[in-house]
Amino acid sequence: MTKADIVERIHASTGMMQKESAEMVEAVFSIMKSTLETGEALKISGFGSFVVKQKNDRRGRNPQTGETITIEARRVLSFKPSTVLRDAINK
Repeated sequence: MTKADIVERIHASTGMMQKESAEMVEAVFSIMKSTLETGEALKISGFGSFVVKQKNDRRGRNPQTGETITIEARRVLSFKPSTVLRDAINK
């Protein structure tokens, strides 16, 4: 499903104009993105939680050359589905 598909479904289910639906979807995604960029957790009831985790430096290996390298510290986004969503998927 794409962002355009989400806009179309909102348009069909609410009767809002398609342009308004697109603006609403963009606003929601913008809020979600800015929240996660600051490192704050994002919890959506009945859907799940998005958490930004900090990964430390670690040693790795280049599989082609076998050379040892350092993988730099970074932040990663993690999603944990709610039990409601998990149950709905597994029915």
